[in-house]
Amino acid sequence: MTMPFYASPEQLMRDKSEYARKGIARGRSVVVLTYADGVLFVAENVSTALHKVAEIYDRIGFAAVGRYNEFENLRKAGVRYADVQGYANNRADVRGLGLANVYAQALGTLFTEQPKPFEVEVCVAEVGDSPQRDQLYRLTYDGSVGDEPGYVAMGGQADAISAVLRDRHREDMTLAEALRLAVDALSGTGAERRELTASQLEVAVLDRRRSGRTFRRITGAALDELVAQGTPAEAPADAGAPADAGEPAGESAGAADAESTGKAAEKDTGKSDEAGGEKPAGDADDK
Repeated sequence: MTMPFYASPEQLMRDKSEYARKGIARGRSVVVLTYADGVLFVAENVSTALHKVAEIYDRIGFAAVGRYNEFENLRKAGVRYADVQGYANNRADVRGLGLANVYAQALGTLFTEQPKPFEVEVCVAEVGDSPQRDQLYRLTYDGSVGDEPGYVAMGGQADAISAVLRDRHREDMTLAEALRLAVDALSGTGAERRELTASQLEVAVLDRRRSGRTFRRITGAALDELVAQGTPAEAPADAGAPADAGEPAGESAGAADAESTGKAAEKDTGKSDEAGGEKPAGDADDK
């Protein structure tokens, strides 16, 4: 009789954690951050059909990285949970914390009891009446849940992205400023920096100014305009060369050309009068 292969529980948990982390790190990153008028979701996603960001309920949004089929199952389960809670009690009773607890229990059970854990990382965001009441909950593959202060970065280079957000994030940012910060963080730094365009981004917000359902996607021309607003203007190439006497360089050059042209014309006229002694054409017509 052969003996079954044995591995300690600690080794099994380490192997599962390493497997899940590698799967999540291969995915493109997602940034969730608060701004003056709500919560902004920005994901690097070239697909227009497979969303990483979605609505759960009136004031609750969802963002995830990892395996699409796995976090899509979590999203659908969250929608069903929120609908049942809102129908049985009151729509105002559906809170992001309750949904985060449900997700934490499900992910923890899967991680412990199943051979393969979910390769996902999830953020549950709830917009409040003020920036101080916004809630961001980050859930990992093993069911751990954390209350994040103002911003969340998941997938890919999450540590480097979090460092950029930590240095520049403010609660009073406008939507254009918040989007510019998210795009800068997702673009990377140094030699690995890339230029992300609007077609490579999936953007949505929870807008606290709206009543009822606060979630809305930003796409098409509206996204192009918003990205353009957040892009800093480029300095002119000759900005380092100051104009003389405080005048613009173009005006000074134009004045010099006009002056030299006038002097040349006066000189030609004087030579013509001295040589021929002729009267102007106008005098000949009047005789």
